[in-house]
Amino acid sequence: MTPPILDHVVGRRTLLTTGAASLALVLAGCSTTSTGTGASTAAGAATGTLSWASSYAPSSWDPVVNGSGAAFRITALAYASLTNTDEDGKAAPGLAESWTYNDAGTKVTFHLRPGLTFADGTALDSTAVKKYIERAQTQENSSLVGEGISVIESVETPSATDVRLNLSQPDFQLPLVLAQRVGQITNPSRSAAELNEKPDGAGPFTPVTIVAGSKATFVKNPDYWDADNIHIANVTVSFGADASSIVSGLQSGVYNFSDLTPSQVKAAKAANLDVVLQPGFNANNLSVNTTIAPFDKPEVLQALNYAIDREAIVKQIDFGYGTAATEPFPKGYIAYDPSSAARYAYDPTKARQLLADAGYADGLEVEFVVSADTPTNELIQAQLKKVGITAALKVDTNWATSFFAKKLALTTYGTTGRDSPIQTLQAHFGPAGALNSAGTEPGSAFDEAVATALATPLDSDDYEKNIQAATAAGLATTGLIFTDSLPNILVKTKAVSDLPRIPAYITWTGVTITGR
Repeated sequence: MTPPILDHVVGRRTLLTTGAASLALVLAGCSTTSTGTGASTAAGAATGTLSWASSYAPSSWDPVVNGSGAAFRITALAYASLTNTDEDGKAAPGLAESWTYNDAGTKVTFHLRPGLTFADGTALDSTAVKKYIERAQTQENSSLVGEGISVIESVETPSATDVRLNLSQPDFQLPLVLAQRVGQITNPSRSAAELNEKPDGAGPFTPVTIVAGSKATFVKNPDYWDADNIHIANVTVSFGADASSIVSGLQSGVYNFSDLTPSQVKAAKAANLDVVLQPGFNANNLSVNTTIAPFDKPEVLQALNYAIDREAIVKQIDFGYGTAATEPFPKGYIAYDPSSAARYAYDPTKARQLLADAGYADGLEVEFVVSADTPTNELIQAQLKKVGITAALKVDTNWATSFFAKKLALTTYGTTGRDSPIQTLQAHFGPAGALNSAGTEPGSAFDEAVATALATPLDSDDYEKNIQAATAAGLATTGLIFTDSLPNILVKTKAVSDLPRIPAYITWTGVTITGR
């Protein structure tokens, strides 16, 4: 167990991902009709039950409130998103089959598929999308306020299938922003309180029973826009599964799908189970608040960077399944900046010299406040000790509150990333970014680089270099020390067919289940 996953809430780091592999979608087409119990009523229709053992659960079934990036993979059972991303991490159609910008990039119109409905028959039209976006912007407990939608000044509905967003500045990132994490459209006939307890969307599955923190059951939604490619009849998700029982649970047929810790991979393979390394955008960090002494001295921050042995973390904590990381994006992804990749090689001698330069030749003592006493935190503590930094570990049961209040000088966490790279950069480095532990202004160089990237169309020849320039500018401002990244390590029985390799998503499009 390692740093918490922070996408506004605490989660489990073992579910993070980093690879940006580009593999083809597995799609199969067959007509499907389901009864209220999910039973098959037509030849070739949906069959089988997905029995998912999940170590994490949504903090809320309302995507406006749910802040955990990992938990959006579960809420995606019930909700369809305005857009999606494909196996290359590029924007792809969802509820909106296409979108168009004006030349200035200050207006974007999403064109919805005709005839969309929620499970109760309520129309999923432009008005429903407008109400969702406005609720995400204004609801007091919304976790989406800082997630790339503040640029939306107003929402118009010129027709039942057209939703026009008027923007305060050019922003070509919105088709990515409004993918799975931010764009899970809710039924406007349900109150926020109702959605908190039970999801109501237009996703591939419809909820049947929700037992908070324990179990959720779903049946296939025959009215889902891509129902022809959903071949699973029923889904049962069991929350809070004990990591030590996952392999035996899959062997016995209690489950047929789960997340997995790196330490369990060997046992899962020995049990003839399929281990899946799902690509994604995860990053684990040592977070430093540069407004709190002694970290307000640049030499101390640099010393911390050189003190971290990232390869040791990959070997000892990730069991070799992770990769060393010095930035928030995986190698191969369009926003990965090669020029920033090797900024800080492990060099304890240089770290000690930098501490001496800062006036700490005899070392220094700091408080290391964490969410849990984990092997990762203990290893980092030992690495800091090696260069003369005595970091006193303290477990804070109210850790998340302290972190988001910018009160922690030194801590660790992990993130699942965002569909939009600029959204990720703003979360990490922007002054209002939830993951900017100091809450400081990043400076004009970052602001200008972000503005340039936002104003660059996704299909422009300049997009890659402008996105990478924004990444470099963010890294130059930060107290974040990126350490390592893990893929989403998943495990399934052979009854479950291959999953689409879409970064950060767990999607059931084209997946079949035969037997247990």
